[in-house]
Amino acid sequence: MTPLVDVMLVLVVIFIITAPLLASSIRLDLPHTDAAKPNDAPAFVTVVLDRSGGTFLDEQAISPAQLADRLAQAAQRNPDTEIHLRADQAVPYGRVVEIMGAAQKAGLNRIGFVADPAEPAR
Repeated sequence: MTPLVDVMLVLVVIFIITAPLLASSIRLDLPHTDAAKPNDAPAFVTVVLDRSGGTFLDEQAISPAQLADRLAQAAQRNPDTEIHLRADQAVPYGRVVEIMGAAQKAGLNRIGFVADPAEPAR
């Protein structure tokens, strides 16, 4: 009985490893173009609001006036730039709305709120 269980566990591991590869194994002969760029990842900036009221743009401390200017510059470079907004739990909601307003005023409408996953219930 033990060898059968071992064989089954090995088969399960093999299935777990190969299943995602099978889902994307469709062979295509894609057309070629000069406009296609490898690693064409969407542009984003990270805005952080810490517990003490500090504002950071891409890990650098910044004032609210400078933030508005930098967001406008990012919108001019690429209007599809995303904002990843990371705010401490203790930050008042009004402060978060101010950042959202500054982003929309700059022309950036794609805002993502970054959060940690919930802890599992015990």
